[in-house]
Amino acid sequence: MERAIPILPVEDLAIAKKFYVSGLGFHVTFEVSDDGRSGLLGIERGTIQLTLDCPMQGHGRNACVALQVNDADAYYREWHEKVAVLRAPRDEEWGARTFDLLDPSGITIFVMWPVTGT
Repeated sequence: MERAIPILPVEDLAIAKKFYVSGLGFHVTFEVSDDGRSGLLGIERGTIQLTLDCPMQGHGRNACVALQVNDADAYYREWHEKVAVLRAPRDEEWGARTFDLLDPSGITIFVMWPVTGT
């Protein structure tokens, strides 16, 4: 199986871990850290996998990740009470239902799923 796993730069691994695990329901697949605040953290939720890197050096810092999910409304209902969501789900002209949020390091998380009937 081939796949891409985004590596996201974070400011503090402990803060990011709390956001993604406690806030968004991901679970840890691996963690490499001497102090809990810097290092690498692998997380997944279903088939979505991400790696968080602090400090990320030698790579670009601006990042955005799109998560294609089965039901954007269900994710919104779960997440909006736990973390700050930028906007409620809406149907896009290009045929998807979307919403987005920011992680503690300012990374945009764009959540989308195909609109029924498209």
